[in-house]
Amino acid sequence: MSSIDAPRQLFSKVNEILLARGREPVFQVNLVGSTKEVAISDGSYIIQCDQTIAEASLTDLIIVPMICNGFPKAIEANRELIPWVVRQYKNNAEIACLCTGSFFVAATGLLDGKNCAVHWAAAAEFKEMYPGVTVVNDKLITHQQGIYTSGGNYSYLNLLLCLVEKYAGRGMAIYFSKMFQIDMERKSQAPYTIFSGQKTHEDEPVKRAQEYIENNYQDKITVESLCLLFSVSRRNFERRFKKATANTIIAYAQRVKMEVVKKGLETTTRPIVDLMYDVGYTDTKAFRTIFRKLTGLSPQAYRNKYAPQLVAEYSAFATF
Repeated sequence: MSSIDAPRQLFSKVNEILLARGREPVFQVNLVGSTKEVAISDGSYIIQCDQTIAEASLTDLIIVPMICNGFPKAIEANRELIPWVVRQYKNNAEIACLCTGSFFVAATGLLDGKNCAVHWAAAAEFKEMYPGVTVVNDKLITHQQGIYTSGGNYSYLNLLLCLVEKYAGRGMAIYFSKMFQIDMERKSQAPYTIFSGQKTHEDEPVKRAQEYIENNYQDKITVESLCLLFSVSRRNFERRFKKATANTIIAYAQRVKMEVVKKGLETTTRPIVDLMYDVGYTDTKAFRTIFRKLTGLSPQAYRNKYAPQLVAEYSAFATF
């Protein structure tokens, strides 16, 4: 519901401000559905549409809201909208996917061969459903050939601000970032990502290797040692591991280690150097480089962001 109402409210407010300043409104906002009334959230809400797809013959911009209740089921329930969206796009309409709305747009085929920002928690399922789309995990927003995608949940507000800036100008986007208290500087979803591994596959040796990495994160884990432990050839096992988890073996081990460090930064006052040693790193430069690559922040900045109540207690500790 929020991803339907938020763009309607925001664009309507932009029009109000423009009119108050003696300017012409830039948006004509319409809720469009397959029928005049659309039930969402298992019938909890009824949306009164302004137009049906039969009546909305031409548009400049389509905002696709989040979808829930199982992506294949939701896509099937909305399948009759697909030809209309494709036709509008071919008639030069732009498309903006809010969070998991990208699952629906990918079902149209319009995202094939393009980049797509997907919520980190849904990225594995998206890749499995749409292997022809390039998932960009570290981006909050993508824009390619008239299609916008956003990384997840309320980050769609940042995408809406981008659209306000495009159609109404930078000044208006800044005004509404302040009015709606949206951080315009957010560019990546990396600081918000929780790595939990990808274990929905059926490759048992790979699963055992994942569990071994997770249970022995404090050790130095190499590809050679894992192959020896599980009696598999390196080349074949590396290929299988990457296919099953969307990570190389080394990248998976790095993510597991950094997730342990993140938890330590969020919940304890232990010096960062101790947390580094706990997960098997001795090179502070290498540790800091990998941590920043995976989170977009330094270890100290991450701690400041997620454990502000601890700032005074660890301020005397050495930081990187």
